Amino acid sequence: MTNALLLTMADGQDPFTGWLTVGGDGRITGIGPGDPPALEGTVLDASGKIIAPGFVSAHSHLHTSGLRGLAAGETLYPWVRANNDILLGAGPEDMYWFALHGCLDFLGNGITSAYNFAQNRVLWMYDRTTHRDVPAAVHPEEFLTRQLDAAAHSGLRVMTAIRLDDQEFGPDGARANFDRMATEARERTPADAFLGVSVYGSVQWSASPDTAALEAETMRRHQVSNQAHFVETAENIDAQQAKFDWYAEAGALGPDMLFGHFVHPTDEMIDAVAASGSAVVWQPASNGRLGSGFADIARYRERGIRVGMGLDDQSCTDVSDPFQNMRIGLYAVRAAHSRASVLMPHDVLRMHTLGSAEVLGAEDRIGSLEPGKFADFLVVDPADPDTGPLWDAYAGYVLACGLRNLKEVYVGGRRVAADGRPTHPLTADATAQTHSRMARAAHDRGLPAPVLSVAHAHAHSHGPAAVSG
Repeated sequence: MTNALLLTMADGQDPFTGWLTVGGDGRITGIGPGDPPALEGTVLDASGKIIAPGFVSAHSHLHTSGLRGLAAGETLYPWVRANNDILLGAGPEDMYWFALHGCLDFLGNGITSAYNFAQNRVLWMYDRTTHRDVPAAVHPEEFLTRQLDAAAHSGLRVMTAIRLDDQEFGPDGARANFDRMATEARERTPADAFLGVSVYGSVQWSASPDTAALEAETMRRHQVSNQAHFVETAENIDAQQAKFDWYAEAGALGPDMLFGHFVHPTDEMIDAVAASGSAVVWQPASNGRLGSGFADIARYRERGIRVGMGLDDQSCTDVSDPFQNMRIGLYAVRAAHSRASVLMPHDVLRMHTLGSAEVLGAEDRIGSLEPGKFADFLVVDPADPDTGPLWDAYAGYVLACGLRNLKEVYVGGRRVAADGRPTHPLTADATAQTHSRMARAAHDRGLPAPVLSVAHAHAHSHGPAAVSG
């Protein structure tokens, strides 16, 4: 690649116009300003284009891509219930297509790596009276492994979070289930796309501190991270906050402990996260859509807490747009502090690329454009549609560009999307299957059908066209 305005996101490196080379293994072999060395193979002339790392979503639920717009006026728990009510009508093959649709949607929008909270074998429904999860269905292992297959087939790099579900399986059953599913994730996923496995932290919905102890044990036994949805919503906040001590007493806090959302912590919780080196993963678009509240990211950063960013459920960000996610977060923090400089474009871009890679422990492979890392990058054209002169590279990219300017997405130096459309051969099938299978799942649950879907359009497109006049 030549003549590119490169935003490498490597620490200490300013944007520059230059070149980037990729080896046969899909990793960056060289990068630098000015004219390149002698080049061989295919050369991409990126004149007038911005080249930046693929976005990393450090908190995602990829199977929810077909559930957008549900419960549009509800907060977290009623919204989750509306999603799960439909998923109760789904089986393993449905979950394959739902997850594949989500993965391809991410790739089309410039997200090349994701931490994925897979929908695990137990489907829980939150009881707002007892403030606990109640099992609504227990599925065979294929319900999860087919989601692993979808991620593996998509080309997206994925770290898979596996929930222990000890309240259903018991401690020994939970250990055995995690061990099997972790092995399946590793064996089913191409090595370059496998970012690892993680514990799907569920203490927020647990009835006992035993869950925190088992999660901490699993982290140590497998040498993996744990990301917990925590103090995400203001509902029943005192009980949520009290459960933080369960993690602390279990010895889970530390660099491998990630707190997703962390919208309503106490001062003592912030102190403990900062002191232990734990991290926070921020979902500004989701927190806004669900009315969950405001995460004071500026305060966390001032305390030295590492922060990554995620797109969360595609059903509560609705458009899995990392540019929108950055801007919503940036503007909310500035407005809350009445100070524009409290968070800058470079800050949110780093959080959604290298910062997210760091909290996942994958910064040696993804998150920035540096020799030895995977060549996962975006081609963004600020002149199509035109955004005017580019005065500041980071500000222009974060504040003025968006999905409309995203022209190509590359993973490992291979083009996987162009003009917002994945190049994957199963893209059309993923669309058709997700529409038809979601509609059937809703029907089987006695729920209303979608008001519009590809399946409906196809069903009505085979007859003669009506002609008036």
